[in-house]
Amino acid sequence: MVLGGHLRRYRKGRGISLKDAGRHIGASESKISRLETGQHEFKAGDIGRLLDVYGVVPAQQRYLMGLLEHANKRPWWQDWSDVATKQLQAFVSFEEMAQRIRTYEPTQLPGLLQTEEYARAVIEAGEEVSSPHEVERLVGLRLQRRKRFEDEPTTGKRLIAVIDEVTLMRPFGNKGVMQRQLDHLITLTEHPRHTMRIAELRRPNLPVMLGMTVIFDFENRLLPDIVYTEQFDGAFILQEEKQVDGRIKAFDRLQNASLSHQRSAQRLRDLREKL
Repeated sequence: MVLGGHLRRYRKGRGISLKDAGRHIGASESKISRLETGQHEFKAGDIGRLLDVYGVVPAQQRYLMGLLEHANKRPWWQDWSDVATKQLQAFVSFEEMAQRIRTYEPTQLPGLLQTEEYARAVIEAGEEVSSPHEVERLVGLRLQRRKRFEDEPTTGKRLIAVIDEVTLMRPFGNKGVMQRQLDHLITLTEHPRHTMRIAELRRPNLPVMLGMTVIFDFENRLLPDIVYTEQFDGAFILQEEKQVDGRIKAFDRLQNASLSHQRSAQRLRDLREKL
């Protein structure tokens, strides 16, 4: 995805269409699109010719060609390709690479905060799964994502989660599942990688209209900021600067209107006592 993102940025910077880029190297428009989204194997000859077409300077070309070996390695999440959609695999790849993740979900807790029991209940309630085996596979993927995030050796990696208070009151699973989920969140408030801000249910006029939004920021601008959003009937990846900027501003407004991390931790403890 990193190499593909660079290719897309250089192509668009030169005002070259997918069709014209493909014509220059004897490839289809579809192939260029798949290269940019990391869904096609990168070949040195193709990449070198595209970089020439895009007018990329030699020093940057050498850097990008150095990414080729890494780009063609099989990512760990492909072990779940039998149950994970292409959109979900793209989401996991962004999650893996991002230095900072900012997230707001109005209907459930973010996946990186979920316990195994809570994740299973959410998947059973919301996913169109065909068997218990598929449920367990998706739960396994979610837990692996969480483990990799928490064990990531890069010290600066962070998750900033705006948690809608209604998600803490809407039960998934039974009472015990929700109690243990709240216990888990309380523990994570002490983790240096996690920042939680609760959007209060009873506070009027909170700007929650942005809906499910995940913003990925990449170290040293390895990629431009990317936004992932979901609706009932599909997921969308936003990369256009104007769209991304609008989501970031909307997220910042909601974050600033939400409880501080310290007050959110106390609210979690209060909710746990009442449950």
